[in-house]
Amino acid sequence: MSDTHSDVRVRAAEGGYDVVVVGGGAAGLSTALILARACRRVAVVDAGQPRNAPAAHMRGFLSRDGTAPAALLAAGRAELRDYGVDLLDGRVDRIVPVPGAAEPAFEVQLAGGQALRARRAVVATGLRDGLPDLPGLAARWGRDVLHCPYCHGYEVRDRPLGVLGTAPGAVGQALLLRQWSADVVLLAHTLELSADDRARLGARGVRVVEGEVVRVAVVDDRLRGVELADGSAVPREALFLFPHLAPRDAPLFGLDCDRDAQGWVGTDRAGRTSVPGVWAVGNVADPRAQVITAAGAGAAAAFALNHDLVDEDTERALAAVTAPLTTAVPTAAPAR
Repeated sequence: MSDTHSDVRVRAAEGGYDVVVVGGGAAGLSTALILARACRRVAVVDAGQPRNAPAAHMRGFLSRDGTAPAALLAAGRAELRDYGVDLLDGRVDRIVPVPGAAEPAFEVQLAGGQALRARRAVVATGLRDGLPDLPGLAARWGRDVLHCPYCHGYEVRDRPLGVLGTAPGAVGQALLLRQWSADVVLLAHTLELSADDRARLGARGVRVVEGEVVRVAVVDDRLRGVELADGSAVPREALFLFPHLAPRDAPLFGLDCDRDAQGWVGTDRAGRTSVPGVWAVGNVADPRAQVITAAGAGAAAAFALNHDLVDEDTERALAAVTAPLTTAVPTAAPAR
């Protein structure tokens, strides 16, 4: 993926980048594409750890339904190269404001010591899915241990489905999955269910199985069910759960961006953070965003970001035009 370091040195010698995008998923690549088409100097730095890498197919993306996630990213990178975007393999440790700069300006510091200068920075580094520590579960993630019914429900429709009770949202997830299958079981596991929860699940035809799940049963590389602490087994062909979602937002740590009560960076609808010149798009700011949503958010951020740069460019040009007027030779003093 990387361009040569000599290319980057040339770009740095020319005054750096208009925008450095940190993260090469759908949100970051979409941001870079729109900015490149606006004739901006853009670099994308990506650590090569996409969230959806375990999934064989990407679903719900108009015209790309069923595409392998890696194929989408490869196509996006090829398009960016055609527009002259610099694509760099690496991890960004920090984004640091340039001291004393009159306008927003940043140094994007990569692991290993390299640094890129940019007028604006976009963080599109996604999130991490924290999974329960159950034997056999992590190896099935993205295959038949799943999260999003809208991403995977159709592929497991009409099959025996289970929902692992690791969070209060599991009840809503089980009620939702009933849309795809008549055989849905909520595995209570560590979740305390209220009387109202049980009534709603029963009305929807979702069975509740008590007891803690201790392992995932896999036979011939296929999920066959789960085993409970009492030794009993619950046959299932797919298992849904809510992972613990954590943003990959380390590059933002030194910037003091506003965050919400859950610790996610706050942005406006266009991806602006509270720090002028810094933007955040995709799952790093919105844990609910699917691939198509993240790509759209990246495009929207790029539109607004380019307008922000145009405003700055205009102010610079205006200052250059008016400066000679303020430095003109003073008029002669009036005669006495």
